[in-house]
Amino acid sequence: MKSYLTHLECTACGLRHDASELHTVCTACAKVLYPRYDLAAVKAVVSPWDLASREQTMWRYFEVLPVLDATNVATLGEGGTPLLRANQLGEALGCTDLYIKDEGLNPTASFKARGMAAAVSKAKELGVTRMMVPSAGNAAGAMAAYAARAGIEAHLFMPKSTPQSNILESGIAGAEVELVDGHIGDAGRIARERAAEIPMFDMSTMKEPYRVEGKKTLGYEIAEALGWRLPDVIVYPTGGGTGLLGMWKAFAEMEEMGWLPDSHRPSMIAVQAEGCAPVVKAFLDGADHCEPWENAQTVAAGLRVPGPYADYLILQCLRESGGTALTVTDDEALACVPEMAAAEGIFPCPEGAATLAALKKLLADGTVDKDERIVLLNTGSGLKYLDLFTGP
Repeated sequence: MKSYLTHLECTACGLRHDASELHTVCTACAKVLYPRYDLAAVKAVVSPWDLASREQTMWRYFEVLPVLDATNVATLGEGGTPLLRANQLGEALGCTDLYIKDEGLNPTASFKARGMAAAVSKAKELGVTRMMVPSAGNAAGAMAAYAARAGIEAHLFMPKSTPQSNILESGIAGAEVELVDGHIGDAGRIARERAAEIPMFDMSTMKEPYRVEGKKTLGYEIAEALGWRLPDVIVYPTGGGTGLLGMWKAFAEMEEMGWLPDSHRPSMIAVQAEGCAPVVKAFLDGADHCEPWENAQTVAAGLRVPGPYADYLILQCLRESGGTALTVTDDEALACVPEMAAAEGIFPCPEGAATLAALKKLLADGTVDKDERIVLLNTGSGLKYLDLFTGP
């Protein structure tokens, strides 16, 4: 297997960047860079059916992932998580074709493993020896684990409100952890200050080009699990939005390679917490960018993102897909944790449970039809949030 990576491209101004060099954001406009591939060449050498004999990890899609030399791949077996048909939950909701993509079964127990596996591996290939990331939770634990796997020094900057499980797993994996007052934006500010003192590569959400590549394998896996057909609706808990954007990028790539029998793409639906909803507000206001959310509050750490860097791409994705954005309260999300667990045996994180709370609203107001094929994204395991729950 070989990667068909060709270059990096700015998602705003289109400027081409050399993929053999280390980059963060566009050198001209400071917007998000996307890796691009020779998809015609991939189409000529790989068909979807060739994947059946490959290992059940995200690296089965090696040709459209950015690492050129497989010896640089730092893997813990990420990806290959199940797309589970939710029959009992579907029956309770009146849905005939409901699925849950359970990302809690990844290494480090969240979907952040995908993005960090790709980004850390590529950073290793490009010679990075020290990296940092601000994180409100699972990204920190994932970077700590994959940096350890790759032999790279990791520095993490986390709000003091970060779940204890994330703080502990990061330190145990050997990362340097600094806790800061405030939210993830404050952690990012402190991280940049430290990086000015000691050079560290910035692995922040959408401020480097490769985390989105790991996350896009969600889209490939969903398509593969459904016989290379896409669902009608994907409900996604949205903080920084990398997974949402990654899936949308994957769908475009698969279409270009002719891997999908039809060009129907799903409606992408972003779910945010009522106490931190910059994307929802911008979407409903018809804006192209988000205004920073003041006093962001939610128990779902992954949704506590006051100003997503890729806001313009998230909003574009929602509108292009015919999707929407909505909020749920913390109480609504937390109530859906035991509901999903009791119905399907999946113990979701609050972010994942928020998708179920949102689906109820979407069905009630007719935005989503009960006969559509619906996928909910459970982005992590509820076991990482035990402090939020009490026993029976």
